[in-house]
Amino acid sequence: MDAKKTGKKVIVQNKAARHEYFVLDSFEAGIALYGTEVKSIRNGSVNLKDSYCTIKGGEIFAVGMHISPYEKGNIFNRDPLRDKKLLMHKREIMKLAGAVGQDGCTLVPLSLYFSGSNVKVELGLCKGKKLYDKRESDAKRQAARDIDRVQKSKGRYDD
Repeated sequence: MDAKKTGKKVIVQNKAARHEYFVLDSFEAGIALYGTEVKSIRNGSVNLKDSYCTIKGGEIFAVGMHISPYEKGNIFNRDPLRDKKLLMHKREIMKLAGAVGQDGCTLVPLSLYFSGSNVKVELGLCKGKKLYDKRESDAKRQAARDIDRVQKSKGRYDD
């Protein structure tokens, strides 16, 4: 869909998370940021690769989300790897805490995007993949690419 219709402008996606985990469910959360961090995110200098979420004292935090310091910032720049507080309703957090504690799942940030002027995080309730699962999903993706390639080449020469 078009970004103007949905109101979402994706900043960055965590492609490694979809390779490493089965995504069971996804949730939307706000994120508490400082001004220079938002400016840095607008420049696209954010990395979600090794990030995950923890629940402490009824609050949820994103750990390992790297937001590079704003180059035109000054003393107001924050630590790039500080734990960022995520904003969700208390009952949603408790539901996630139960799922993480009971099922052996983990919370992983899947993407970061603008919803209007607010920065949002898409969280995934994920379960780890084994090595054979990763190979199977790679094989399926390669087969889909091969099918697309053959269809495109046949479409060009059917005239």
